[in-house]
Amino acid sequence: MAKMQIKIPATYMRGGTSKGVFFRLQDLPADAQQPGAARDALLLRVIGSPDPYGKHTDGMGGATSSTSKTVILSRSEQPGHDVDYLFGQVAIDKPFIDWSGNCGNLTAAVGAFAISNGLVSAERIPDEGICTVRIWQANIHKTIIAHVPVSRGQVVECGDFELDGVTFPAAEVQIEFINPAEEGDGGAMFPTGNLVDELTLPETVVAGGKLKATLINAGIPTIFVNAADIGYTGTELQEAINGDTAALQRFELLRAYGAMQMGLIDSLEQAKTRQHTPKIAFVAPAASYTASSGKTVNADDINLLVRALSMGKLHHAMMGTAAVAIATAACIPGTLVNQAAGGGERSQVRFGHPSGTLKVGAKAQNHQGVWQVEKVIMSRSARVLMEGAVCVPQDYQPS
Repeated sequence: MAKMQIKIPATYMRGGTSKGVFFRLQDLPADAQQPGAARDALLLRVIGSPDPYGKHTDGMGGATSSTSKTVILSRSEQPGHDVDYLFGQVAIDKPFIDWSGNCGNLTAAVGAFAISNGLVSAERIPDEGICTVRIWQANIHKTIIAHVPVSRGQVVECGDFELDGVTFPAAEVQIEFINPAEEGDGGAMFPTGNLVDELTLPETVVAGGKLKATLINAGIPTIFVNAADIGYTGTELQEAINGDTAALQRFELLRAYGAMQMGLIDSLEQAKTRQHTPKIAFVAPAASYTASSGKTVNADDINLLVRALSMGKLHHAMMGTAAVAIATAACIPGTLVNQAAGGGERSQVRFGHPSGTLKVGAKAQNHQGVWQVEKVIMSRSARVLMEGAVCVPQDYQPS
């Protein structure tokens, strides 16, 4: 008997500078409604991974870390929350989904999807104004608040808010990451207890074998290093890094050593099974440069430069979760991020990334020598690109 395809209700959405395939948990096949091999196999087939050609021609993925993403949403089981948000980062050339972290950019689309798909109680949706969607981020067990504009009870997606890294304007969605410093995935905000650590690395990675780094758990575990210490200026665009195989290998090794120092892995080999976290980023003082769009970013308009890698490649803009880490570290005097921004106390920064700039704010306080961050705030946008159903062959599960 000929094998057929099955259809699964889904929505293809852009959130911030990412896009992914969104599902309601209840719409997935029964065996994929629980974590495990069946769920992973389904989502890999939806995206089109693993793809040795690196194109995702036979799936919904876009063959980049920003576009190889899946989201599963359900009515929240957490008191005081509306929706549970589970994120899966799909590897491109390997049969692997990383569930270890959040996607901050797609968070901007979670509230809109939840409102439009019956996951937010009707009495919480105003006829006009802003709908406050209380999101439980199930990967990292954190609360996120999305402020979604609505009109006549429907999500407003069109507007004039411009986000560098996104071609067209849309409606602004303000996101609040509540108490973003992670507990239990590496411990405290600064897992080593230091604002700046010194990593010991092979001299093939960095001359002298020593490298200063700020290791932070906020939004997502992130390793910050100074651009100058690894031979960069902080003004680099994607092609300067992603076209250099040796550089990418050095970054991955640096990321693995940083992950070990953060207590996230026990051996360098384990980094291969934890590609989504931690992130690795490099910072530099403000300088003028030409963004990937061709527009000039003036040094006077930003506080610092940041470039970050995701899934082994330099990101075309900035991951939302990494922006949380940037905001947090920038507002804590003494970190490498704070030093690159000029030092001192601050409540917000505007940083330059490959596609332009982003403004983020953080409310940080020092309680008896321990830094705490109440929340990080940023603005993103989101839009439905397509809705209906995705099709996958009946035999999507490997035998």
